[in-house]
Amino acid sequence: MLPPETIAQIAAELAEADRTHGVIPRITARYPDATVEDSYAIQGVWRDHNIAAGRKLVGRKIGLTSKAMQQATGITEPDYGVMFDDTVYASGAEIPVDLFSNVRIEVELAFALKSPLEGPDCTLEDALAAIDYAVPALEVLNSHIELEGRTIVDTIADNAAYGAMVLGTVRKRPDEIDLRWVPGVLSRNGEIEETGVAAGVLGHPATGVAWLANKFHQHGARLEAGEIILAGSFTRPMWVSRGDSVRCDYGPMGVIECRFV
Repeated sequence: MLPPETIAQIAAELAEADRTHGVIPRITARYPDATVEDSYAIQGVWRDHNIAAGRKLVGRKIGLTSKAMQQATGITEPDYGVMFDDTVYASGAEIPVDLFSNVRIEVELAFALKSPLEGPDCTLEDALAAIDYAVPALEVLNSHIELEGRTIVDTIADNAAYGAMVLGTVRKRPDEIDLRWVPGVLSRNGEIEETGVAAGVLGHPATGVAWLANKFHQHGARLEAGEIILAGSFTRPMWVSRGDSVRCDYGPMGVIECRFV
């Protein structure tokens, strides 16, 4: 693994990039031997500094769970990051584009947990039993590392490129709807840009929740009741700029709208 001082230095670089909405050179270009474990250690230092500064952790995001996203990034395994309370928006929000770098939108479902979820043998059925409800969500990507040539090590260290999420208003228990077939029709300024269905996420969008519980077990942790899990995109990321209006129609789970200002 990278020395602790190097991990702390990279975490500080990413914190400064987050503060200034800037971009830093690829970690893997500077430290070719950096591992996935290193990148989660960097993310962990950054996370702990934010918690110490008073930010409240509300959940986790899972990324790179669909073929569409893996092909878009050249990365072939899921990853995860943390979400803080000041990054959650309601549908209809005006979102300051200057808060983020390399701003893109993804179409997802989010899950609120009613009970803890723990590996190492967590299944989709276990995840569904622990989920209180599903709600549609848009993820705002926020990449502080140059995109060209990045690997999963770069992405994980950068909190899995999480910036914010916009939550819809329709909540469904897993037994009320076949979550695999929730659609997403994503539009920018009235023009449809991306479409997909939630089954594109690992065959079932809650599969990622079980994956995350098993991954957490490797780190001696578990998912807790009350956490929100953003389960991964079933469309390719869509670039947005200041002035763009975004709308996503999730069929029986309603519509999310937001505008970047």
